[in-house]
Amino acid sequence: MRPLLPLAALLGAACWPHHQGNVPPVPRDTARVTQRPPAVVRDTALEQRAARLELKVLEQEAQVDELQSRLDDARREVVRAMAKLQSLATRAEAASGMAEAEIALQALRAANGTNSPPSPEYGQGSQLLQLATAEFDQQNYAGALYLATEAKNAASAGQGRVASDDRGGGGGATRKGEVPFALPLRLQTTGRANVREGPGAGFKVLFTLEAGVPVLAYSYVDQWVRIRDNGDRPGWIHQTLIDRRP
Repeated sequence: MRPLLPLAALLGAACWPHHQGNVPPVPRDTARVTQRPPAVVRDTALEQRAARLELKVLEQEAQVDELQSRLDDARREVVRAMAKLQSLATRAEAASGMAEAEIALQALRAANGTNSPPSPEYGQGSQLLQLATAEFDQQNYAGALYLATEAKNAASAGQGRVASDDRGGGGGATRKGEVPFALPLRLQTTGRANVREGPGAGFKVLFTLEAGVPVLAYSYVDQWVRIRDNGDRPGWIHQTLIDRRP
């Protein structure tokens, strides 16, 4: 009878339900036909160039912020130093300087036009005048006079730019898409350069400048810059032909 035991065990395992034993389920064919997305052609060189430009912009913004912070710190140091020299400025002198600064800013606002947005010089001068008022209230008359003078200088720079634009500060009325600089830029030519009547190579050549000639830049359209030379001659020059003065 003993030989029948293995046979019975095999028959029992065959009849045992799948969910009660350890017999693995019958594998399924899970392979599916999938559609691949269309291949996207990427211009790696162009992407790298755009990324570098973005980093360059961030770097320049950080540099501007750092310079502005240093300027503010230096201005505060000057005001603190002025506070120790009260004898150099009287209350009347400080009040007179602040009044002159306010008049200069009002004249600049009127020159720009009441319906036009305030110029960068007007905003800077107004901020300086507010600081001067605060120092005056604290009886720091020397500091107030210093800040009022700075406000007048900003207003004078703005009035000079407006007057230059009225005279055709770089060759005629404001052009479409023309962007003014916050302040006139002191530049110089990097080589022999043609100064044209308008922002483009198709405009008439007004005169030619040699290399190293100082110019004052007021605004730009694309890569063309509105300038005026030392002889007070206006015109437009290509951006690649000018650079900062040493």
